Amino acid sequence: QVQLVESGGGLVQAGGSLRLSCAASGRTFSTYRMGWFRQAPGKDREFVAAINWSGTTTDYADSVKGRCTISRDNGKNTVYLQMNNLKPEDTAVYYCAADRRPYISGSVYLSQNFGSWGQGTQVTVSS
Repeated sequence: QVQLVESGGGLVQAGGSLRLSCAASGRTFSTYRMGWFRQAPGKDREFVAAINWSGTTTDYADSVKGRCTISRDNGKNTVYLQMNNLKPEDTAVYYCAADRRPYISGSVYLSQNFGSWGQGTQVTVSS
């Protein structure tokens, strides 16, 4: 399995921006579809965004659409989540996830469809 390490979280004021990074180990990163999920205190883990192996297909949760962009650099084994116009409700631990099964837009929003997970990075948005 691929090992994932997130970075880039922090404290930011509402309206600000952050770019999260997820570095993956191994030489097969380009064969994985990647996703970002988040979990706020007392809430279930929820889908944020996903990207296919080549970066040509992306999906977003309605709550972040237009404010977030997922991208990947297969040469650097890294996937990114650019978050703009952050809101207090974006406060959560953000997790990177990976899986080698085929990318299906109708299923990537389900956390059980990702087999590898990072430890998470905290994002806190103050009002």
